[in-house]
Amino acid sequence: MAIERRMSRQMFQPGEVVELRQMCFTPGRLFEPGKYLVGELPDLAFEMGLVDRLPPVRGKNAEIAPEDESEA
Repeated sequence: MAIERRMSRQMFQPGEVVELRQMCFTPGRLFEPGKYLVGELPDLAFEMGLVDRLPPVRGKNAEIAPEDESEA
């Protein structure tokens, strides 16, 4: 028997940015994969395990834009 991954919106801070890994269909809207605030996503996305925490951003790597790296 497989282990079921149960998640809930309460596992995240209200203003936290999370990543939706797969499309999430609700009767009123289609959510495409990407980054969302926790409050923007439906409970269904969390219950189905479609949401992941983003890895922490470290030091100056977060400040460097991709265009800047190619010019060096």
